Amino acid sequence: MQPDDNMPIQKPPQGGTQPPERSIAASQAAAADVTRHQIDAIYSKQAADEGRTDVTAVEPTPYQRNHTPSHTIRSEEWNRYHSAWQNYYQKYYEHYYMGAVRQVHQAYTSRLPSQLDQGHPTQAIGTATSNEPLSKDEAMYDLRAQLVDKVQSSAKKVRKSRHFVPLVSAIGVLLLFVFLQYNSIIIGNVKAYVTPGEIDPQNIVVDPNASLAVSKDPVLIIPKINVNVPVIYNVTPDQTSQLKAMERGLAWFGIPGANSKPGQIGNTVLSGHSSNDFTDGGKYKFVFALLDRLKKGDIFYVHYNGTRYTYNVTKIRVVKPNDVKSLQDGTTKPEVTLLTCTPLGTALNRLLVTGEQISPNPATAAKAPQTDTGGEAITMPGTAPTLIERLFGAR
Repeated sequence: MQPDDNMPIQKPPQGGTQPPERSIAASQAAAADVTRHQIDAIYSKQAADEGRTDVTAVEPTPYQRNHTPSHTIRSEEWNRYHSAWQNYYQKYYEHYYMGAVRQVHQAYTSRLPSQLDQGHPTQAIGTATSNEPLSKDEAMYDLRAQLVDKVQSSAKKVRKSRHFVPLVSAIGVLLLFVFLQYNSIIIGNVKAYVTPGEIDPQNIVVDPNASLAVSKDPVLIIPKINVNVPVIYNVTPDQTSQLKAMERGLAWFGIPGANSKPGQIGNTVLSGHSSNDFTDGGKYKFVFALLDRLKKGDIFYVHYNGTRYTYNVTKIRVVKPNDVKSLQDGTTKPEVTLLTCTPLGTALNRLLVTGEQISPNPATAAKAPQTDTGGEAITMPGTAPTLIERLFGAR
């Protein structure tokens, strides 16, 4: 049984040293204060040894503890430590997920062909992915697989059909027939597209305004569309003679009222092909393929009897093949009309490009001849019959 704290301490006997009067609680408080001061002194000294200047002695309270930690963690070391672990986990999970993606693609490649043969591409993909959401690339792969499956299945059905061979044969015959019948349109447009034009006139004619001595070979020169072609004058206006002459260049289409020649008053008509059947002979089947590019004011030249005649385009017309009166215009000037079929590859209409003589001086032109040229033509020359038309009796 402990004694009462409030009881006074018994006084020593008379004659001895009398200690100060103190209670137990006060003794305990004094001991605690001494201990706290000693602990504060220890930490203060440690902080001073480590170069810390921010540690100050603070009078402790009964409910406070004032001391510094035994060690400190520097921020840069902690950041390096944290970054190292982050890099480790990042590489770890990247490796993990890339392995998972490879497994998915391996499942695609291993299971998809067998599923395609069974006609179930979606089932194979669903099984391989194990209900995981598809990425963009995987979705595109899925779509391509379905399209390939549909095309392959449809092709198998068509090939197994008893109508497949007859159908392919019929399509091949039809394409061949179309090419044989309309090859002049196809080839003519290709020629018009790839033929060079718009060249410098000086590359062909040095001085277009001068009447210079040239070769006696009759030729037509159109610098704008890069044409330099021979002209056949000793030919009659009938269709057969015109087509035969156009195998060697341009044909002179001399009819009453339009039977003059270069250097004479009247209309000189020169006909040529814009396109023709690939089975026809000659190398001038597309000589006028670009004639529709000529505009009013363009210049062309005709060499005849050793003289160069220069013409300026004044009229451009499209007429029907039987409209021969458009050539018999009763002009009192020396002019040349270039004649060809239009639209390109057909003989539906005729394109007439007329130019008036500007050199030599048109005032010195001779009078038009009055002789008959072999009878009046009913239609203007056109294209030769196609191979199909010849097979069915056309001439």
